[in-house]
Amino acid sequence: MTQPTLTLCRSCSTADPDLPRQISAALAAAGLSATLQQVDCMSGCDRPQTLAIRQSGKTAYLFGEITSADLPDILTFLRLYASSADGTLPDARPLGELRFKAIARIPAELP
Repeated sequence: MTQPTLTLCRSCSTADPDLPRQISAALAAAGLSATLQQVDCMSGCDRPQTLAIRQSGKTAYLFGEITSADLPDILTFLRLYASSADGTLPDARPLGELRFKAIARIPAELP
């Protein structure tokens, strides 16, 4: 099975240049496997810094206003996401404040 891809906007005016390193370190410390990439502008400018999480065959998510304080909730999300067959989460409460930072949930392509 494929692993999730985390895509972090790097062009937001308030982007934290250290956040990619912090995310990578948190993933490694938690033993979670994911690909982290950075891109210019994901059109989440009203809620910078944006983070997309997607995996083949699963619902994709876009979050805004991501900071290093969200790292524990991002790790929780990734654990729940990994255990979900289609990427949907039945209860967002374990995500803490991250659940209020969701901008979009994009359904997976139909087979």
